[in-house]
Amino acid sequence: MPHDSTPLPIAPQPIDHLLLRGAPQDDALHLREGAIPFAEAERRVARLAAILAARQLGTGARVATWLGKGWLSALMPLAAVRAGYIHVPINPLLKRAQVAHILADSGAALLLSNAGRIASFEAGDVPASCALVEDAALGADALVAGDMLGACAASTDTLAAILYTSGSTGRPKGVMLSHANLWLGAQAVAHYLGLCADDRLLGVLPFSFDYGQNQLLGGWYAGASIAPLDYLTPTEVVRAVDRYGITTIAGVPPLWVQLLDCAWPDATAARIQRITNSGGALTPRLVRGLCEKFPAARIFAMYGLTEAFRSTFLPPELIAERPESIGKAIPHAEILIVRDDGSPTAPGEAGELVHCGPLVAQGYWQDAERTALRFRPAPAHSQYGGTAVWSGDKAVRDGDGFLSFVGRDDEMIKTSGNRVSPTEVEEGAAMTGLVAESVAFGVKDANAGATIALVARGAQGTDKLALEGELRAALRRELPNFMQPKYILLWDDLPRNANGKLDRVAIIATASVELGA
Repeated sequence: MPHDSTPLPIAPQPIDHLLLRGAPQDDALHLREGAIPFAEAERRVARLAAILAARQLGTGARVATWLGKGWLSALMPLAAVRAGYIHVPINPLLKRAQVAHILADSGAALLLSNAGRIASFEAGDVPASCALVEDAALGADALVAGDMLGACAASTDTLAAILYTSGSTGRPKGVMLSHANLWLGAQAVAHYLGLCADDRLLGVLPFSFDYGQNQLLGGWYAGASIAPLDYLTPTEVVRAVDRYGITTIAGVPPLWVQLLDCAWPDATAARIQRITNSGGALTPRLVRGLCEKFPAARIFAMYGLTEAFRSTFLPPELIAERPESIGKAIPHAEILIVRDDGSPTAPGEAGELVHCGPLVAQGYWQDAERTALRFRPAPAHSQYGGTAVWSGDKAVRDGDGFLSFVGRDDEMIKTSGNRVSPTEVEEGAAMTGLVAESVAFGVKDANAGATIALVARGAQGTDKLALEGELRAALRRELPNFMQPKYILLWDDLPRNANGKLDRVAIIATASVELGA
């Protein structure tokens, strides 16, 4: 259906009310073990919330989850807030060192995970104040009977979730999202995508990712159902589309590259009515391939950032005409392109993208310094005013008001839809004990958007081939897959500036020449 441009009312509710929007007999979740109707999903949330509340962790306590996809990880964002807590979802691809940082930084009072992940922790990883609970203790059998909590009546300004996202420097930072942020984001996306109760969404993105979590919340806002899927090969995605009757897939460019290489039965490909993309730009080649492979699909190109969830989308009818555009503002968002002094740019003039409106998050958890840098008063000409997110991204608006992404001011590496801080990779290299210093940076890649290169200093006279093998093996133990360097350059010395610090500019420039990048 064409996009409805009617303004939406700003009337958020607590996010645990979302399941009440679905027809009780309709399915909220589709899993290998069977479907869960909205009524049953609501009952499980009520029971989970009661179990969590019985622990008396205190209002506003942080409850973290480090889980693969399933009904428990899908329902915990609602159950935690109903119990009066703040949910902290952790990407299941992260390793123990990154999880330990999130637990400490968030002050988590409880971590829900599986036995294998819990067993991976080392001494000192888990704060003494954080209880560890295995998911087996909260299986379906534990929810058969017992107390249940009704829908919460929290103010929609109350903090509901902390989503950890990488920054250009330092370790991941926690973005604070209120009930209103999450509810209005779900409403806006469900509205412009035209979701309805008949839709079935395939959840391939991590629920710790704002894009992945919104699939759940936006789908339920529309009364649609979601099929969470952890997959190893793209052929599993093809099979899941057929098995669950999927109508909508949300993904990032590397996934589309993989899916276009798969053999799709015509009937299965024809099921897809809607493709949504974020986490990297769609190329004209990808757009053509998706249109050919999925002839019934409407393709939505989108741009967003965790600090404001989603900023823009391009209506599908314009995708062929404007394949590299990120479109215009979504409902509940005002997107400004400004000069350094905050004044509006002219058409065709690049400037910083600033997001204003009720989707703007509450800042970074316990990080006033970085909050002050990114969350600042809106430009004087903003219609919303208040606090805005100054993205650090450069964009340009054309004469028709459509936006195009230009580049990033910071050093973030955006690879396969993941935002990776160079510092995190460098810290992982240091933790191996094999190199003393290193610099990580992104190298452009046609499929992944960027891949990671690591320049490291090995000891004089070291067998570099042997060291590279040891370093790669050690990094696989320390860092998740999406943080693994594709290129490792081992130098005897790393250039420094006048202050004795590593000269990152010179190192990256020299390494880029060596790599032919």
